[in-house]
Amino acid sequence: MKAKDFEQQFDESVDITASLDLSKAKRVLQEQKRVNVDFPTWMIESLDREAEKLGVTRQSIIKVWLAERLEKAALTHPSSGTR
Repeated sequence: MKAKDFEQQFDESVDITASLDLSKAKRVLQEQKRVNVDFPTWMIESLDREAEKLGVTRQSIIKVWLAERLEKAALTHPSSGTR
């Protein structure tokens, strides 16, 4: 399929997944790295309550909340590009 046809189908919300080779697809910036974090018991209990309310795992709620906080921080304090 030519790029022009592909773009037109995409723009028209046509399902283009059959035209993609997903065997080599990668999610950018999604590589996992395991870390260990120690939390006080009260915090674990609170996390578990919130996770249960939302029907998700403790790990999921931690990831979502951290991502939200990091996104907010990035908007509030944009990086100058240096480390």
